[in-house]
Amino acid sequence: MKKIVVPFDFSETATQAFKFAIDVAEQSRGEVILLHVVELSAMYDTMLMPALSFEEAYLKDVEENAAKSFEKLIAKHNKEGVKISWHVAYGTTALSINTFAEEKEADLIVMGTKGASGIKELVIGSNTEKIVRSSPIPVIAIKKNLRGAIKNIVFPNALDREEEGLVSKIKALQKFFDATLHIVFINTPANFRRDIDIRPKLNAFVKRYMIKDCTVNIYNDQDQESGLINFAKEVDADMVAMGTHGRTGISHLMSGSIAEDVVNHIECPIWTFKSK
Repeated sequence: MKKIVVPFDFSETATQAFKFAIDVAEQSRGEVILLHVVELSAMYDTMLMPALSFEEAYLKDVEENAAKSFEKLIAKHNKEGVKISWHVAYGTTALSINTFAEEKEADLIVMGTKGASGIKELVIGSNTEKIVRSSPIPVIAIKKNLRGAIKNIVFPNALDREEEGLVSKIKALQKFFDATLHIVFINTPANFRRDIDIRPKLNAFVKRYMIKDCTVNIYNDQDQESGLINFAKEVDADMVAMGTHGRTGISHLMSGSIAEDVVNHIECPIWTFKSK
């Protein structure tokens, strides 16, 4: 996690994401790259104003204001002396972020999300949701300021896909934070499977991928969303790690996307990676 891109709209949640990114970059001896995306309105009605000169003045003003704001932000929060740069891009937000992150060969994108007070930030047609589903780069969604180290990572697993790429990324994540990985199968009445059938498969999964410092869990609940939320609370999770599969949304974990309920009720960061 040497190069970390933080999309920044000068909101409080973006600031929390920035602070988290600084902590990660300090640990990895990496850098943080701030990106402010401006979506330009169509300003081509030459009957009303000379559009070109108006846009040039507007863009100059945007960059000058961004520069002042970024300088204050960096001075306030970068006490560790992490390498930080900032950029302004113009265009569609999600596409601009993905393109920028790939051009910079970023290892991670860290974004703020409003959670329960604004679930569309992560799930329903939002920029974060679009990035989570389309980015080949891992994404971490941050809802609030973090306190303390990340020591417990929950990895929900439904055992129904080959996940070598995903597991490799999660093992690297676990190693970076020196955390315990809690692998969990959520068992529900609608899709009930006996422990005697599931536990050997979970153990085989751990052995196959040579996962260390982990726990293997089967958690029973009324539905998959509640199960993941309650299990994360039970183990005092500092992070939830999931795979995504493009348009199908959050991972093989469950039928349909469970991100809404998870983000609404889990305060910890959510790490996602687009599995093939």
